[in-house]
Amino acid sequence: MLRRLAHLFLVSCAALVAAEPALPKLYLIGGSTMATFPPERPVVGWGQMLPQFFKDPAQIDNRARSGRSTKSFIDEGHWEKTIGDIRAGDFLIMCWGTNDSSSDPKRRTEPRGEFVANLRRFIREIRAKGATPILATQVAHRRWNDKGEWTETASDYVRVNRELSASERVPLLELYERTTALEKNLGFEGSRALHLHFAPGVHPAYPNGAKDDTHYNTHGATRVAELAVAEIRRLNLPLVAWLHGER
Repeated sequence: MLRRLAHLFLVSCAALVAAEPALPKLYLIGGSTMATFPPERPVVGWGQMLPQFFKDPAQIDNRARSGRSTKSFIDEGHWEKTIGDIRAGDFLIMCWGTNDSSSDPKRRTEPRGEFVANLRRFIREIRAKGATPILATQVAHRRWNDKGEWTETASDYVRVNRELSASERVPLLELYERTTALEKNLGFEGSRALHLHFAPGVHPAYPNGAKDDTHYNTHGATRVAELAVAEIRRLNLPLVAWLHGER
């Protein structure tokens, strides 16, 4: 009798655990500045560093992939897989623009043509699943001239994200503005510390050295992830409750 009761108790507990709904997830899609890289690579995406700011890092699912644009992300089947996994109550941050401006026809989209059409598709299909889309403007490149003057200005891809956020009523993480301010505040020399600058022979992945002013090292990716969290707080998104220090 006791064995039977114990068995019934264990079965009931297992049923309760199985019935417990899975926690919602935050998906990330974008290119290399957001992507996750293997530890042997010194390049780090800000999406790779984002989980450390959340109470449950497992709720972050980074689907960003190096070198992809909205076009190639769709054409290679990555979007089909991502939208197939999204469930009601989930969130998705999309950060596109850098690779969409590529001259490569497999990646290139026009800002007010295929690019905005792809973003509208993402938004429409995310909402159809009962999930929440979030736009993010692309991060700034480190762009200084020989006089130590900042030279980069917002692209049409940045402007389209802003316009679409307003017209579709989608929250917008203003990462371009925030990362531009970060780069400028650090200055010509100080901003190098965010990126991949190596002398020849310093890192085995870059035997000839590196002067990469687009991608981030661990420090740079962490700083940008902090900016993304600050934007989540500024917008008072439901994701705020997922962050450390919140109840």
